[in-house]
Amino acid sequence: MRPMSMTMTLSLLAGLAAMTLFAGWRGSLPPNLVKGPRMIPWRIVMVCSAAGVAMMAVHLATLVGAMVSR
Repeated sequence: MRPMSMTMTLSLLAGLAAMTLFAGWRGSLPPNLVKGPRMIPWRIVMVCSAAGVAMMAVHLATLVGAMVSR
């Protein structure tokens, strides 16, 4: 099994960060009762993608050479 490269880690980190910001913006909008209920739980999406950002940041730190788990 090959380890994840720096390019893949940075692209995933950027994508997850963008998703976190977008979902945070969409989750903060007031509900529109004319359109009906929201079909996507934006706050849950934001929390899950923020957790992915944290995991990718730790992975990036280990790729750079930082000691994370001591």
